[in-house]
Amino acid sequence: MSPASPAPPLPRAIWALGFTSLLMDVSSEMIHALLPVFLVTGLGASALVVGLIDGAAEALALVVKVFSGALSDAMGRRKPLAVLGYGLGALSKPLFALAGAPGWVLGARLMDRLGKGIRGAPRDALVADITPPAQRGAAFGLRQSLDTVGAFLGPMLAIGLMLLWANDFRAVFAVAVIPALLSVAVLVLGVKEPEAPAGPTRTPPKPPWNRERLAQLPAAYWWVVGLGAVFTLARFSEAFLVLRLQQGGLGLAWTPMVLVAMNVVYALGAYPLGWLADKVSHARLLLLGLVLLVAADVALAHSGSGPFAWAGILLWGAHLAATQGLLAAMVADTAPPDLRGTAYGLFNLASGLAMLVASVLAGWLWDRHGASATFIAGAVLASAACLGVLWRQRAAAR
Repeated sequence: MSPASPAPPLPRAIWALGFTSLLMDVSSEMIHALLPVFLVTGLGASALVVGLIDGAAEALALVVKVFSGALSDAMGRRKPLAVLGYGLGALSKPLFALAGAPGWVLGARLMDRLGKGIRGAPRDALVADITPPAQRGAAFGLRQSLDTVGAFLGPMLAIGLMLLWANDFRAVFAVAVIPALLSVAVLVLGVKEPEAPAGPTRTPPKPPWNRERLAQLPAAYWWVVGLGAVFTLARFSEAFLVLRLQQGGLGLAWTPMVLVAMNVVYALGAYPLGWLADKVSHARLLLLGLVLLVAADVALAHSGSGPFAWAGILLWGAHLAATQGLLAAMVADTAPPDLRGTAYGLFNLASGLAMLVASVLAGWLWDRHGASATFIAGAVLASAACLGVLWRQRAAAR
């Protein structure tokens, strides 16, 4: 038997999109790794306020993806919206350094996440457009892996600058502008969008909830949407991971290590697990990710310092690696090609609303019942998602 021919390399544009994400994440995570502590210790905010700011910002990003995804389908072009989104993200960064109250931080976060919302669905649809179907899991895994490299390089840089500049939050936030601008440059210069297929003249954009449009999305896609929403309810903002260890005794300058540790695991696992998603049952990989999330919540509910706390952080990163690229690939596999932008947008609308609810609930539980209650609630919701996947498997086998 002749040896199997090696898989062709991924398109260069996927690498460029990955490095665009990497640079923007360096910038964003330099800020986000310090922001919960800055809000609590520098601006006097409560855990509920932290949850409201983070939940509202992330929900805005995910809701806006509905419209940007549908618009990219109608335009037949993804890159212009991606450039606009990354540009808004870059413009928001100086506002964090100027913030004098939680309201300023909310405004900066909303602008930053508005940019993320505009770019997210068109960028994901662009990845699916560029990549052969048999390599989509690997492509999404690679982009997510490079994105996550930025997500731990940013906190590492924040630690170094905090130590160098004696815990000067605002100076660190100002430096974050530089990688954000480089991110936009890489996208503009390094990604060429494929030509739209020949066909009838495109009609003006329709609302993503248009009845005809929704009718073209199959039941398998709506199952992925529902699963993603339940999953997001269980996976509240990572700001609470940072607060958990900071209140457990971790020094201010070292709090970004929480996201460094989590994202190292995430980055190392995203590509190989994305590759594995092309080979094995999606349900099994989802179950693995949910079990890892339950274990992370249990460990963090037990302790905010020491081996249990750090084990929880590492397990959190492992569950992200197993599930985030997989869910993106599942959307691509179940949605019609000409509606991928809309499909990603609707998926993210459901996830955005769930993220807002999850973060507000997490902050309320934290203030009323303590940090442990927040993570116990997460474990319960993740267990419910596990039961949903098992039920779906059993129903499909009948």
